[in-house]
Amino acid sequence: MGNITFIEHNGNQHSVDIEAGKSLMQIAMDNGIPGVDADCGGECACGTCHVIIDDNWIETTGNVTEDETLMLDMTPEKANTSRLSCQIPTSEAMNGMVVRLPEFQM
Repeated sequence: MGNITFIEHNGNQHSVDIEAGKSLMQIAMDNGIPGVDADCGGECACGTCHVIIDDNWIETTGNVTEDETLMLDMTPEKANTSRLSCQIPTSEAMNGMVVRLPEFQM
């Protein structure tokens, strides 16, 4: 299996194994990644699993839904490659992906 690297706002890095089929949020939660709160448990209802995908990997994460866009629009640290990690199913194609975490979740 491959790995995904989460980078906290302060620069701390966490490399975790991909578990194909699990959401990026669930992988972060299973591995205790600080900065992913996931208050709604992955229902795309809170925005507290906001991540910023490195430009080279954004296409790999799939399409953004209207509900996800609405949640992201409320995020003060929204970037062009912002996503909610609960909406990203992981796959082996994500081996090497880099995910940055905002300073604050909303």
